[in-house]
Amino acid sequence: MIAELGLAALWLAAALAALQLLAGALGLTARGATLGEAVRPVAIAQGLLALLAFACLIYVFSVTDLSVKLVALNSHSMKPLVFKIAGAWGNHEGSMLLWVTVMGMAGAFVALVERRLPERTMLATLAGQAFVSLGFYAFLLLASNPFERLSPVPAEGNGLNPLLQDLGLAFHPPTLYLGYVGLSIAFSFAIGALITREVGPTFAKAMRPWVLGAWIFLTVGIAAGSYWAYYELGWGGWWFWDPVENASLMPWLAATALLHSCSVLASRDALRSWTVMLGVVAFSMSMIGTFLVRSGILTSVHAFAVDPQRGTFILGLLAIYIGGALTLFGLRASTVAEGERFALVSREGALVVNNVMLSAILGIVLFGTLYPLVAEAMGAKVSVGPPYFNPMSALFALPMLVVLAVGPLLRWRRDKFARVGRNLVIPAMLVVAAGIALVLIGGVSLLPFLGLALAVGLGWASVLPLKGRNLRRTPLPIWGMVVAHFGIAVALFGMSSESAFSIEKLVAVKIGEVTQVGPWGIKLDTVEPVAGPNWTALEARLLVRYGTDGRVTRMLPQSRSFWAPVQQTSESALLTRWNGQLYAVLGGEAPSVDGKDEVNGSGNRWQLRLWWKPFVPLIWVGALLVALGGALALLGHVLNDWRRRVVRGKIAYRRERQGR
Repeated sequence: MIAELGLAALWLAAALAALQLLAGALGLTARGATLGEAVRPVAIAQGLLALLAFACLIYVFSVTDLSVKLVALNSHSMKPLVFKIAGAWGNHEGSMLLWVTVMGMAGAFVALVERRLPERTMLATLAGQAFVSLGFYAFLLLASNPFERLSPVPAEGNGLNPLLQDLGLAFHPPTLYLGYVGLSIAFSFAIGALITREVGPTFAKAMRPWVLGAWIFLTVGIAAGSYWAYYELGWGGWWFWDPVENASLMPWLAATALLHSCSVLASRDALRSWTVMLGVVAFSMSMIGTFLVRSGILTSVHAFAVDPQRGTFILGLLAIYIGGALTLFGLRASTVAEGERFALVSREGALVVNNVMLSAILGIVLFGTLYPLVAEAMGAKVSVGPPYFNPMSALFALPMLVVLAVGPLLRWRRDKFARVGRNLVIPAMLVVAAGIALVLIGGVSLLPFLGLALAVGLGWASVLPLKGRNLRRTPLPIWGMVVAHFGIAVALFGMSSESAFSIEKLVAVKIGEVTQVGPWGIKLDTVEPVAGPNWTALEARLLVRYGTDGRVTRMLPQSRSFWAPVQQTSESALLTRWNGQLYAVLGGEAPSVDGKDEVNGSGNRWQLRLWWKPFVPLIWVGALLVALGGALALLGHVLNDWRRRVVRGKIAYRRERQGR
């Protein structure tokens, strides 16, 4: 019954989305004003029904209801409860239901709290949100039903992919989807403003918190996914320009540009057309990334041929939403007023330059992601990886970092470089000093060299906007900007250090043998079998010592064998210090070269893959600082709006009392 309840809730939510679209569209006409009053309650009810449907899916996974096809294909009764629950969105249909649930709840929240937009624009926005939601509901109900029953009921389920049986699955997809769907709200705001021709500071102020929130969740989600892949896959890397990684990076790039453009429009009434266009592009990148990944097109074009119904549905939705939004923008762009002008040398000018750079990087990533698919469809196998992405992205990322250091010091509207030049002397000297130090060290390639040098200068420059301010009275959005920019410098330093100074060693050692990786001495102490809830493993005990400090620490990498489904995985062991991270992976057993076969196994060798990665944790520390900066800015804007509402309420109350 729970599965039927979830399916019924999903159908009702889809019906309410259709009603929301119809009432919102008619509410914009003179005759349909009364219908417009129903849009907000309908949006709230739709969100609650979508949430009910998702709760039902979680329930059938938590109790391992094998009569539900999705549960039988992706779960197992022996799995730990946390992985049963996380498995609800660790598959195609469940992840799509998570998408529509977050979208429905986001629309409900907008309908409940948003009062700044003119009512006509609000109706158009909620109608646009319903239009987007309808496509997702149709996709789920007609092509990817998560509540489909299975007969006969199997005795046991297939289980979840062992690589997904990690706490990362409980955290990474939800945060990423919150970011994706937050951009759907920005998209709906942009569509609503275009329809009613009310693009201005009020529209930007209403949209900005949603863009900020989406950007924060995208940042956290991407960082979490990167770290999850880093420690779970046992490959030692944090980013490989994989299509799935790119699918999350593209919306983040567009959202970063949109965030800055939206702030300019809200504060200075400039960049109107640019803001609307980026609102459309940002969510378009979310849809492209999510749909292509979930349809299997990114991993293999043959997956599209295996499921033509689902693939055709996906392409149809992409054409309708992206094509329709771009067509509307083309038709209405001429009606959007230009806004206030500004000089090239100004804070607005710096933001425009950075937005152009971000857009260029977005184009590079999009081309590199889709080109192999097009080539494979034409019968050619093409691989696009770091040799393309790294240098091409750096062409625009490096000058963008320079502008990022200078831009916050410039004044609005118009300024001169001579005024801010003296503030940049110390950052410039730090860049030069770092460059000289790296030359003396030697062996550092060009891109890591430039990254390390710029990171040092950017770190100093990022705090310069606080110079001369009363720190206690500095607005939270200023603090947010400083923390986020400093986080970029920290992450850049970690990325460049990992690339420049990492040491990798693949060895086959006997028990009791010691090997050296960088400053670490590593002794293989034992290799013993261990068992988990749904796996068995060989676990190596490594005794490691840093330099000559004398303290020995234990590391426990594993080689696991799962039985539901049958698969082997490597569980890496990590040891973190202030200056880096030791990374160890246990491989297979190799016969001894001298032919010994002792009872205790000491005559055989065990493969170990070891890395010493200086300052690599700074990559994720920097990402969290970036997200923290966004959270501070969001909190500052929310508090400012609340204060303004309180003040306006007090003024209205006093006027009412005086009128009496």
